[in-house]
Amino acid sequence: MIVVIGSINMDLVLRVPRMPLPGETLTGGAFRTIPGGKGANQAVACARMSGKVEAGGQQVAMVACVGDDAFGATLRAALVGDGIIDSHISTLPGVASGIASILVDDNGQNSIVIAGGANDLLSPAHIDAAQGLIEQADIVVLQLETPMATVVHAIKLARSLGKTIVLNPAPAASLPEGVLDLVDYLIPNEIEAAMLAGVSPESAIDIPALAAALQKQGSDNVIITLGNKGVHAALYGGDTMFPAEAVQAVDTTAAGDTFIGGFVAGLASGMDEAEAIGQGQRAAAWSVTKPGAQTSIPYLHELF
Repeated sequence: MIVVIGSINMDLVLRVPRMPLPGETLTGGAFRTIPGGKGANQAVACARMSGKVEAGGQQVAMVACVGDDAFGATLRAALVGDGIIDSHISTLPGVASGIASILVDDNGQNSIVIAGGANDLLSPAHIDAAQGLIEQADIVVLQLETPMATVVHAIKLARSLGKTIVLNPAPAASLPEGVLDLVDYLIPNEIEAAMLAGVSPESAIDIPALAAALQKQGSDNVIITLGNKGVHAALYGGDTMFPAEAVQAVDTTAAGDTFIGGFVAGLASGMDEAEAIGQGQRAAAWSVTKPGAQTSIPYLHELF
């Protein structure tokens, strides 16, 4: 089983010809509401890429919070529709579900602002209540769209139970000392990796040196996603660059989440790390050719 601990948002997606300047009012295009949130996106990607929805593959469960509003009901129903176990998705009374306001320009690039809502109330108590579920997991996946104290508590619990831990440090934030020692796979993008390593994202970045710096902070395996430049994997056995597949991007929303889901589902199915990275890359390349977050995540059969 894969357990994903993290955020669930409703994405409010607006197409724009370009990103607006500060103080500018810009006329946009199509508007859609699409289920998202980094945690939910990664859970959906794990489920679809494991074949769970189609053929009873690897089970996926979420530990998360939604509000008692219409968005919360819709978000839960979408996850259940993808075969995700929702027994530890808590509905919080009197609280709004998380939302993400997303602008997507004509080049497929996005700009995102998040209001955490119920995600901000995911607590260590919710993690403790889900211990029985986590005990059944092979892999536990986390991000940083929920409170840091909860993320750290979950990592420590999963480590004490001997689980493989995958951390996507997004949105970028400083991590408490010692946390990376407990993480098996750290998967940031280039900006997140630079910020974790204390390097200015605006400077010229030596990616192998950046990965080595993060390994020195504790995580043996650092996989840096580089968009259309590919993936740099600094694993226990050495460094490898995996070139990206050339595609015409329509919308890059959730591409990183899709990569993580494909990679984790690959590991859970018995693939080696290189095979799992390849599966994650194929899934991410497919996703950027489609609009939206969960609407762009492929099913396993679509990649072959």
